[in-house]
Formats: sequence, C-alpha cells, structure tokens
Amino acid sequence: MTELQPIRPGLWRWTVTHPEWAPGAKPESPADWPRDVGCVLYDAPDATVLIDPLLPDGDDAYAARLDRHVAKRGLPVSILTTIKWHRRSRDQLARRYAARTSRARAQLPAGVEVKPIRGAGEATFWLPEHRALVPGDRLMGAPDGGLRLCPESWLGYLPADSRPTLAELAARMHPLLDLPIEMVLVSHGDPVLTHGREVLARVLDLGRR
Repeated sequence: MTELQPIRPGLWRWTVTHPEWAPGAKPESPADWPRDVGCVLYDAPDATVLIDPLLPDGDDAYAARLDRHVAKRGLPVSILTTIKWHRRSRDQLARRYAARTSRARAQLPAGVEVKPIRGAGEATFWLPEHRALVPGDRLMGAPDGGLRLCPESWLGYLPADSRPTLAELAARMHPLLDLPIEMVLVSHGDPVLTHGREVLARVLDLGRR
C-alpha cells in the first residue's frame, strides 16, 4: 500500500508504480526509467500543494487519505506539474478538489517558486521553507545515492533547432546553485535529503565537461 513518507513537518513524498512502466528497456533509451515514480505533498501557508501527483491503481484508500489531509487543512488545493509527461493524476485530482493547476508565477501558492530551465521543456519548483528543489525529468536519482542528468535520449522530443546537449543543459541549470539547496526531491530514483547543493554542483560540473 502506498504511504506518505514524511520528510519534514509539512512536507511528504510518496512513490507509485507507474502504469506505463515496462521492464527490459534499453539502457539510456526514452523508456529507461525506474518502475516507481515520486510525488510531493507540501503544506503551503495558503494551499495544500501536490507536485506531479499519481494515484495508485486500485488503492481507493490512498485517495481517501489525501481527502482527509485536504479536509483537515481546509485550504485550497494547488496541483503543480513540472513537465508534460508528469500530468499523471492531475486532472482527476483537480476535479476531486476543484484545484488550481496553473504554474504561472502570479498564481503559485505562498512558499512555492518556479525555476524554469531555458529550452529544457520543464519547470523546477523551489520550496524555500524546506530548502527543497523539486525537478521533473532533467535530474534523476543516481545509483550511488546522488544525482545524475537524464539520458540524452529524453531530450529527443524537444525542437531540433533548440534542443540542448547534456552539457548545455547542465550549463543552463547552473543558476540553481545560487539557491541554498538541502534536498532534491526527484521524480525518478531516490531523493537527496542532505547536502543537496553540493551533490547538484558535482553533477552539473560533470555535465558541462
């Protein structure tokens, strides 16, 4: 059964097996991603925030747990999506909670900032209260417990005339290092929960070489 994993008071993460995952994908191919994907729940001062949420198939009890959390807070729900591939259960939950789904700066809940990555096709969210970065596909958990850039094949859907290489992507992500990052709550792989800026700096410097 899917469970909310507490990270800090007011911040949780949960993982769900993605229904489109298939075993045996060619390494570094567009289909090469971990079976389970991560989602984030954040209690912002003026909203309950869900980032890239996915409800587990056949687990109505999990939706009921979210219902109780939302009802207990009594605040509007905001559903944020980092990248178009992560719309997941967005529309279902938006109907359920009459939630706002815009990631426009003027409509973000208090305590949430958006950090666009030029030409990367995604937005990264920053939660200053927790010093937590929430990326979409451009950063992933690495097998050693750190971070890595996405496979270059994952950039293949972007327009050819403006598609960045991995080195260019790393350079465009370098402004993120101006943030006092403690945690990186990735969607794919294990999150980084301490020393996030240092871990991110290593992978971005490697990506630029």
